[in-house]
Amino acid sequence: MKTKLLLAFMLACGHLVSKAQETKVQYSISLKTPGNEAKTYNLQNNSNGTLTAQENIPVEIRQQITSNGETTRIEVNINAREEVYYSFEEVFNIASFEHQDCQFFMPGFWYHKNLRSPKEAPSFATSDSWQVREDRLSTPLTGIFNEKNGDFYTVIRLDQLNNESLTTHNTGEVILNGKTDLGFTGFRNINGSSALVFGFPYNEAPKTYIRKLTLIPAVKAFEKLEKGGSRKLTWEIRKGKAKDYADFIAKAWAYSFDTKKPQPVNNAYTTVEAKRILTNFFKESYVDQYDLKYYSGVELRTDDCKSTGIAEVGFVGRVLLNAYNALEYGEQNNDQQLVSNAKAIFDSYLTHGFTSAGFFREVVDFVRNKEEHIYSIRRQSEGAFAILNYLNYEKKKGRKHPEWENRVKTLLSNFAKLQKPDGSFPRKFDNDLQIKDASGGSTPSATLPLTMAYAYFKDKKYLEQAKRTAVYLKKEIISKSDYFSSTLDANCEDKEASLYASTAMYYLAMVSSGKERQHYTDLCSKAAYFCLTWYYTWDVPFAQGQMLGDVGFQSRGWGNVSVENNHIDVFIFEFATVLDWLALQRKEDRFSKFSSVIKSSMLQLMPVKDHMFNIAKVGYYPEVVQHTNWDYGKNGKGFYNDIFAPGWTVASLWQMLSPTRVEDFFKPTKK
Repeated sequence: MKTKLLLAFMLACGHLVSKAQETKVQYSISLKTPGNEAKTYNLQNNSNGTLTAQENIPVEIRQQITSNGETTRIEVNINAREEVYYSFEEVFNIASFEHQDCQFFMPGFWYHKNLRSPKEAPSFATSDSWQVREDRLSTPLTGIFNEKNGDFYTVIRLDQLNNESLTTHNTGEVILNGKTDLGFTGFRNINGSSALVFGFPYNEAPKTYIRKLTLIPAVKAFEKLEKGGSRKLTWEIRKGKAKDYADFIAKAWAYSFDTKKPQPVNNAYTTVEAKRILTNFFKESYVDQYDLKYYSGVELRTDDCKSTGIAEVGFVGRVLLNAYNALEYGEQNNDQQLVSNAKAIFDSYLTHGFTSAGFFREVVDFVRNKEEHIYSIRRQSEGAFAILNYLNYEKKKGRKHPEWENRVKTLLSNFAKLQKPDGSFPRKFDNDLQIKDASGGSTPSATLPLTMAYAYFKDKKYLEQAKRTAVYLKKEIISKSDYFSSTLDANCEDKEASLYASTAMYYLAMVSSGKERQHYTDLCSKAAYFCLTWYYTWDVPFAQGQMLGDVGFQSRGWGNVSVENNHIDVFIFEFATVLDWLALQRKEDRFSKFSSVIKSSMLQLMPVKDHMFNIAKVGYYPEVVQHTNWDYGKNGKGFYNDIFAPGWTVASLWQMLSPTRVEDFFKPTKK
């Protein structure tokens, strides 16, 4: 009977049992007596479905294994004969997977070997084995992909994860003060072979990541079971085959979506209502006392939202894009204050907003009397993107701005000088066009304004430059599934790199036809899957007293940021529109369904009277939403960092709420 059970398990996982077994499953339970180090017991899988230790232990553990084609469901029931504090672990060792041949995946946190990340963040630079608490991940899943033969395995947690518990410490052995549903998942190198590792409650090793570039010793949590108490745990292991890492990621995301089945969040705001509320940010953040007029959207405190002296063109400030948003809305709704302020911003930047070489003055701090003199392709591109939207809008209104057009042409001539023969753009440079960071990770941010400039100026040189970025993106980013360093406050794998890559291909598809359009659509889809993996398919639990949980926040549809910055936010811009477009192009309704989840979920924390969500002013949408055991320096899980940048959050949501903008831009202007 015992042999039959083991054989069934192996076959259930899609293997043939041979002398050199492909997989081996190991089980253990750690029991802790308060005030003493825990003791770990290896468990034997018996023919009657029980897991037993060689010594007598005060728990009964039963396991049921169910096969369904390529998936195997594992259900574990732990019953306490006496009061116990326990931690349970399973290790699924894939003997045929040599660790050096494998690439790894933990959604929204781990891609390949995280070697783009510094050693101060989780990566292979620190260890080749990692396991993390489930709420770090956009889906509680780990995958291992064998590059040599294309085989992969994933493990996903199937239980409803509704509860969270607090602890007094975040390292070492810790006893939870209540019930949690959060377990752990990850991968491990076992004598040169790769293994999936998973268990309950959470156990992070070899380090736990608590703050930006701050790793501390491992943490292992213990849940208390009263005498007669029980805990049911359910995982599913899946075996599959993929053409490459990108195909593996696409299949893993589709499986995650199908398994978690995220539904739209009940949303109290229509597009009209949401935009009306957000306009309060434009009104209250407007600063007009310096040569540059701007919306103060950088380095604000959440508890007072008082304006600061920082004017920032792109990235987190997004001054010019918000000026366009305010102008368009103000004219549509006859709000003269919004219109006049927006025009003053554009006029001030036209007169005072450029360097001697024709770059945007990216970041100016008038209070500290400081200005950034190292420029970035991302902020410059975002500034050009905003101005081209503004110029196109003005042209359709019959208003001409030749000085602005010349400014944009000068800026884009600098782009031409910066673009490398391979089509990439350096990440950072100075006013003399000297390269300060040659990394090409931010290249797709330039694709958008170059494509727009082609449509606006009817000049093919801009399209040729945009197409050259696509050559680089295909060869170095998308084909290699290597999305990195698009964000400016981190140097690692990040969501924005894949989002910008996907959006860039969408823009190129807008100005292409036939096979070329299909080519860009294919690349757009490949990058989109990577971007999708950063967005939560489930709702992480919070403990009572953690504000986000107390207000009923649901994380599904929100995106994790990067390996370095392990929080969620509303960075979406045009990506929901891209998903809706891809759904039609690919006949893939998962894209449009998840787009609906995103669009409904991202408006949850809208600060309005009597529902301020710990933000001091109406419409100042929160930024650093800390959803796991990590913080930016203040407050931790269930709260925000005390400093935030609502400039970009308002701009991002506004783009999401304006789904026809891109297609409208590329429509021919009526004469």
